[in-house]
Amino acid sequence: MRDWLRHHPNVRTIRVAAVDLNGQARGKRVPVRFADKIVKDGTRFPYSVLNLDIWGEDIEDSPLVFESGDVDGVLKPTDRGFLPMPWLEAPTALLPLWMFHDNGKPFEGDPRHALANVVRRFHDRGLHPVCATELEFYLIDDSGRELRVPPSPRSGKRRLGADTLALRALDAFDVFFTDLYEACEAMDIDADTAISEAGVGQFEINLLHSDDVMKIADDTWLFKQLVRGIARKHGFAASFMAKPYPDWPGNGMHMHFSMNDDEGNNLFDDGSAKGADLMRNAVAGCMKAMPGSMLLLAPHANSYERFVPGNHAPSGIAWAYENRTSALRIPSGNRRARRIEHRVAGGDINPYLMMAGVLGSALLGIEDGLTPPPPVTGNAYDLDLPQLPTTWPTAVDAFAGSAEMARIFPPELIENLVRTKRQEIRYMEELAPDEVVELYLDTV
Repeated sequence: MRDWLRHHPNVRTIRVAAVDLNGQARGKRVPVRFADKIVKDGTRFPYSVLNLDIWGEDIEDSPLVFESGDVDGVLKPTDRGFLPMPWLEAPTALLPLWMFHDNGKPFEGDPRHALANVVRRFHDRGLHPVCATELEFYLIDDSGRELRVPPSPRSGKRRLGADTLALRALDAFDVFFTDLYEACEAMDIDADTAISEAGVGQFEINLLHSDDVMKIADDTWLFKQLVRGIARKHGFAASFMAKPYPDWPGNGMHMHFSMNDDEGNNLFDDGSAKGADLMRNAVAGCMKAMPGSMLLLAPHANSYERFVPGNHAPSGIAWAYENRTSALRIPSGNRRARRIEHRVAGGDINPYLMMAGVLGSALLGIEDGLTPPPPVTGNAYDLDLPQLPTTWPTAVDAFAGSAEMARIFPPELIENLVRTKRQEIRYMEELAPDEVVELYLDTV
């Protein structure tokens, strides 16, 4: 871990950071001379720091604050090690952390531990999830009173309309994307294809699939920070906010996953057109748990503005083969790559909680041998389907009372997240619509 710093002698400061329940990086700026001590002993900050609201404020009724004396946990480096921070001017390293108690036990309020626990349960059954994420974001000029697409660095012009899968839309921001891909390589983030999307200034980049689920979650979390940072370096904003523009499509975060055995065979593929029973067990688990997991897929006030019929943000609970109007899609193509695409989440998610919720739901379907209803055909928006929670408060209540979520997450994390969101709901009522956009634009 220290070898990386030896090969980067220009680094003078490091950032040490863990992820809180809202997906925010919480940590410290440290002179590089203390790096060895942190690698060996970790660092400390209060447990409550991983349970702050979206403004960075304490949760008023949290037992982690005054009731306990706001005691410290121990933050230890993850196996990711030191990474460059290419969006900063001075050479700087980031050391991702996660939280433990003094006795070495993981802190159950840490979202990274929640995902690690789900992955461990799969491995105990000889199952190995293979995951990939697709992230949509907008490039935005937020320097004025109204949000606009930034002018092209090449032409100086602003494109006023969407241009789906247009090379010219990508070429207009070629310098930005070149810097972004170089930064991904430096940070060991496996970025794949970039495309222009259906919104003005909207793009999508896929991260390559891997059976290292923790790395995919880390990559997704780091990628969001990187995109926002590189965009600011180029003079504009990048936003994963679910719905920054009322009249343009929202930002989704689709997750693909399959299931390997110990030898690397895809257990979702049985050679048939419909796929293996294990795949349908996983589909049924995701469907059954979807109402309770909605808070993980749509965690913020603005998240619910994305669910507009016809904009590829499904609000009905259904699955289908090669059908982008359904919540769960089984893509076509090589059957050896048979997988499930979960299409509900927005770009504003905490990737650790979202992936833990989706994979944990699939595991429940496998453990319980669940069978899904028949796959739908045609336009799922026109069908009479069971519906997901459509408001933030109902999603919080559904998560709090979900028997499925209680089988996936520890009680402490569920309680902390529910307290956090209920506090945010109270204070969000005081904000005007433009203040909500300002809050979320390059925060989530």
